[in-house]
Amino acid sequence: MSFISKWAGLLGLLAVLVIGDQIRINRPGHKFRLTVEVTTPDGIKTGSGIVAVVPDRNYNRSGRTIMRGEAVFVDLGQGKNLVALLAHRQDGKLDFDDINYVALRAYGAARGNRVSFNDIHRQVGPVPVQGDLIPVLVSFGDPKDPKTTRLVAGDHAEMVLGAGYAIRGLTAEVVPNGFWPIDFGGPLGDPVTRGIEARLPWLAAPGDGAATALKAAGLPAGGEAREAFARK
Repeated sequence: MSFISKWAGLLGLLAVLVIGDQIRINRPGHKFRLTVEVTTPDGIKTGSGIVAVVPDRNYNRSGRTIMRGEAVFVDLGQGKNLVALLAHRQDGKLDFDDINYVALRAYGAARGNRVSFNDIHRQVGPVPVQGDLIPVLVSFGDPKDPKTTRLVAGDHAEMVLGAGYAIRGLTAEVVPNGFWPIDFGGPLGDPVTRGIEARLPWLAAPGDGAATALKAAGLPAGGEAREAFARK
């Protein structure tokens, strides 16, 4: 074997090791489908999205658990909508981290015992998302205009959406990770849901539409505003 061939082989092996390590670090710990059901005068309307939760696997453990995915947009018909954000309200502030643990805590509550992060992928079937686990809910008078955002109370949705509208319930369901990062659907596994920018075009436009939307709903808006709607 020539000197060049030896180096090519070593470099190829190094590349495989680096790529494999990056897959290990960035592979989701688990994925779950968040589903929102709304009772309307025209029947039950449903929206859902798959999000991925990625724990900190860096060697120095200096990072944090992150999420990939988007807010769940429910088209209610009649020009109405409901959006479940990737955020919770706590002590007058927006919490962007609790959404990472919605499925974990929902299964624990449903099973009546604590579910560990390492065991969450073994859970099956949908479980209700209730109480403090319910993320912030908003509605847009005009999805193309972030200034038309309104906060929706889970137990009084009709105050914003109108008579005959009510939040029927939210559920979380763990789905297989699939063959990440080639989880393109089908036997490869369901990918993280994308498409919120088509519903809310200002998210892709210049400016800080996300902060404008949160402020219009009476919510605090800081530098992380966009994370309430989408995370890469």
